[in-house]
Amino acid sequence: MPSYWNKFFLIFISLFAVLEIAMAQPKTNSPYSRSGIGDLVDQNFANAQGMAGLSAAFHDPHHLNILNPASNSHLASTAFEIGVFAKYGRLNDANTSLGVWSGNIDYIALGFPMKNPINRVLDRKKSPYSWGMSFALVPFSRVGYNVQTVGNIEGIDDFRYLYQGTGGSYKLYWGNSLKYKNISVGANLGYFFGKIENDRAVFFDSLQAAYQNVYHDEIGMSGFIWNIGAQYDYFFKEKNKDGKLVNSDRSITIGAYGNSTTGFKTKTDRSFFRENPSYGARDTIYYETGVEETGVLPAEFSIGVMFTKRNKLKLGVNYSAANWGKYENGAKPETLSSTQTFSIGGQYIPQYLSYNNYYKQIRYRFGAFYSTDPRSTLNKQLTQYGITFGFGLPIILPRQQTSFVNLAFELGQLGTNDSLRETYFKATVGFTLNDNTWFYKQKFK
Repeated sequence: MPSYWNKFFLIFISLFAVLEIAMAQPKTNSPYSRSGIGDLVDQNFANAQGMAGLSAAFHDPHHLNILNPASNSHLASTAFEIGVFAKYGRLNDANTSLGVWSGNIDYIALGFPMKNPINRVLDRKKSPYSWGMSFALVPFSRVGYNVQTVGNIEGIDDFRYLYQGTGGSYKLYWGNSLKYKNISVGANLGYFFGKIENDRAVFFDSLQAAYQNVYHDEIGMSGFIWNIGAQYDYFFKEKNKDGKLVNSDRSITIGAYGNSTTGFKTKTDRSFFRENPSYGARDTIYYETGVEETGVLPAEFSIGVMFTKRNKLKLGVNYSAANWGKYENGAKPETLSSTQTFSIGGQYIPQYLSYNNYYKQIRYRFGAFYSTDPRSTLNKQLTQYGITFGFGLPIILPRQQTSFVNLAFELGQLGTNDSLRETYFKATVGFTLNDNTWFYKQKFK
């Protein structure tokens, strides 16, 4: 087997196992994750998160953009990406305030051009075509909550409702992209899977030897997913020294991607039992296992425009919409609302090839966004808004290859003014390792 395939399987499969273990129990405490399939996860990588998630029109020779598969064909070297995040959120309502820390591994991906750029130079052949491929495993939603409420009825001083949940869902992608001149198109094929556990319990603390009522659901989800995307680069013209019009270093990229509704299957275990810890007694009232049902994930669409001055500046806007009103889940029926997201952001590099000032090589990123959430409370749809900033720190490795440590920071708020609100700060650290020796054919003369 060629050495590059050895690299591929060793890195990707081993880290796939690590990520599965790390993501098995998402570390979060979000009461809103009780609704739908949980808190939806931003699937942008750290470099794009610093620009508020400009995904539709973004492509880069060193970084992956799995949301728009058309970007794969712009890769100039193999890119291995892995990211982790930490988040502090403060939950507030009219009476209480609670601070919560969470964090986990955020994504793992590998992408590469199918034709090594070094070979193109050595062969002295210019081709209008390029082909890129990628693999990625990313979380799609996270569930983690532990909520208690207190009530009282006549004859009983007080009793407690306990709501607990864990789990989440994930997407495994395989992406391909073809580029011809200034147009690139691509497609992602993937697998959607996950498991969510929900518990509801009632405790009568003021009554001696009272029974506790406990409801437990465990829902497994799986299904095939896809999306397609396209990008077009328009280059501004300038005259060269011979007076001929040629492409300048300034361009505008228009990009879009999306998918129709996709179905998934669920397999559910449900139980309802009463237990008395004082006597060690437990009565199972209801139990069923392996109940098979179906669900529907929404259609999604995103479009964006980005202005680029090569190795200097990126400025873009992005609009996304998802028809969560069509969401269905036979195992956990709920009504959700369609969503929209507006983003604006950019990146600035003071001096791309600065040799004596490292700070001038850093990519400085910034952005802001506003979005609506599929979930509602008190008949009001949740909203989320925030600002972002970040840094791309270039790291020079052996053979003068450049890799990156990408830092992204987000300050935002989720909720409504009339109910529970979460004000949060999120920090993401992404590592991008680039290697231009994959698929390199050595020549001996």
